[in-house]
Amino acid sequence: MKADIEASKKAAGEKAAEYVRDGMVIGLGTGSTVRYFIEHLAAKIRKESIDVAGVPTSTATEKLARAANIPLIALSGCEGIDLDVDGADEVDAKFNLIKGGGGAHTREKIVAGASREFIVIVDASKVVGRIGAFPVAVEVLPFAESPVRKEISALGGLAKRREGFLTDNGNIILDARFSIIDAEALEEDLKSIPGVVESGIFAKRRPEKVIVGDGEKTRVMERG
Repeated sequence: MKADIEASKKAAGEKAAEYVRDGMVIGLGTGSTVRYFIEHLAAKIRKESIDVAGVPTSTATEKLARAANIPLIALSGCEGIDLDVDGADEVDAKFNLIKGGGGAHTREKIVAGASREFIVIVDASKVVGRIGAFPVAVEVLPFAESPVRKEISALGGLAKRREGFLTDNGNIILDARFSIIDAEALEEDLKSIPGVVESGIFAKRRPEKVIVGDGEKTRVMERG
C-alpha cells in the first residue's frame, strides 16, 4: 500500500511538471508529494534548459530546491506567480482543501493567492466527499493560545496544540477538529479570531486544477 501511495505521489508530481513553461515564476509548495514535483522540475530545467524561478513556501522546500539547483526568488522580488504547485491533506469535489499537515499553510496560502494558476497534486487517498476528517491546522500567535482555543470551541471545534512544533513564522499550531458544513464560512470565522494568523482551510482560493495520482496513472480534474 505504501509503495502504491508513493508511486501515486510521484506520478502526480511528474504530471504537474508538464505545465511548467520557460520564463515562469513558480510557487513551490511544501510536503511529500511536492518533493516529487521538485525532482521532476529540476530534471526538466536540466533537460530543456528552461529559465524559471521558484518561490518556496517553507524553509524545508527552500533547502530541497537549492539542493536541486532550482533558481529561487523572494515573493517580494517578483510581480506575480505564474503557476503554484502544492499538495493537500484533503480535497473535495468542489476543490475545497484542507492543508497544513506540514504547518506551512500560511505561506502556502499567501503564495496561492498571488498565483495566476494554482495546481494541487495529491494521491487518490486525499480525494474525499467532504473535507473535515483531517484536522484543520490553525496557526496562532503563542500569546493568544488560550482565547483562541475558546473561540474555536465556540465554533464547534476541538483544538489540540501540536506539541514540539513551531512554524517558520515562529508561531504555534492548534489542530482543530470540526464538522465542516460550509468551508468558506468556517475559513472566514477562523480568520476573524484575534491571534489567528491563518487556517488550513482553502475555500476562498481554490485550485484551478487537481492532479490525482493513482498508482502510475494520473487524472486531471479542472474546476468549472
